[in-house]
Amino acid sequence: MLNNEKGWRVNHKRVERIWRREGLKVPKKQPKRSRLWLNDGSCIRLRPEHKDHVWSYDFMVDRTTDGRAFKILNIIDEFTRECLAILVARKIKTQDVIDLLFHLFIFRGIPEHLRSDNGPEFTAKAIRSWLNRLGVKTLYIEPGSPWENGYIESFNGKLRDELLNREIFTTLDEAKVLIEQWRKEYNQVRPHSARNNRPPAPEAIPTMTTTQELVQLMGAGHTFLASSLAVSSTTPEL
Repeated sequence: MLNNEKGWRVNHKRVERIWRREGLKVPKKQPKRSRLWLNDGSCIRLRPEHKDHVWSYDFMVDRTTDGRAFKILNIIDEFTRECLAILVARKIKTQDVIDLLFHLFIFRGIPEHLRSDNGPEFTAKAIRSWLNRLGVKTLYIEPGSPWENGYIESFNGKLRDELLNREIFTTLDEAKVLIEQWRKEYNQVRPHSARNNRPPAPEAIPTMTTTQELVQLMGAGHTFLASSLAVSSTTPEL
């Protein structure tokens, strides 16, 4: 993010030195894990190849200051790394999962695969038959093997480190607002290493087209017209 700011040129080593000097914690670099293989040499994890190829979803749990627990349902696109939705509620049942997926299917389209663990909300007969009717294939990881669902587990870790461990939620509504704000920042602002240090879903930012740019495009004979159009003309910039 420092490199994205105008005029900054800094690498990770300098930032880590500043962190240590200020007494902050620098996370240790995690070793790369080998690919997951069965005894017969076949791979058990489907790799996402394009947008909407594989979505994954998983639950997290946190608490408000009164000690009451609430659940968080995260849904991401494994290829783009975009967080499609986060549902926050005291209780999340199978029907709540179906309702959220139905909303995403309507407005974003239907994925080819859905990856999850073997939680009762994901393996219930109602959701499996519903997904089967829509042609969505389910990918269930082995019980007790969260590393097989690495994309969503990585996202959960970022949400935990960057928000849940830093905020005190007094009410459920406060948790909903702050988590949704973090989701938008994660999608539109926060650089992602897997996306060449660009956000998963950068927001289009309108910029004013100057009079000089319009004159060059339209020709010198249209200077007056270009001056009047420059006030309202915008161009999308990612």
